[in-house]
Amino acid sequence: MVTVVDFKKRVNSNDEEFIALVIQGGVEMIQSKETGRFYATARTTSIPSTFNEQVCKTLIGQQMPGTIKKVQTEPYEYTPPNSTEVLTLTHSFQYVPEIEPDLVKNTELVF
Repeated sequence: MVTVVDFKKRVNSNDEEFIALVIQGGVEMIQSKETGRFYATARTTSIPSTFNEQVCKTLIGQQMPGTIKKVQTEPYEYTPPNSTEVLTLTHSFQYVPEIEPDLVKNTELVF
């Protein structure tokens, strides 16, 4: 399950504004490569929506079936919030819905 934790206004390639839902997976324990100690984290990503701000506010806390998977990407630069360090990443996180097999036969998925 993933949980809607926030929403953000974004602009698409046609300069049209839309709202993306920020979703988060469950807690994971990750071992630091530097110290060997474990820390708790959760995968987070965003998905586009057709909702307005008012509807998005009501969706915070809503759970949806699915997971957030780590996927390989072309290298890109990323500056973490509240930091000046520029990182080169080769992955991103993507929402993968959990769909019941019987529904897939009669459903057209549109992304």
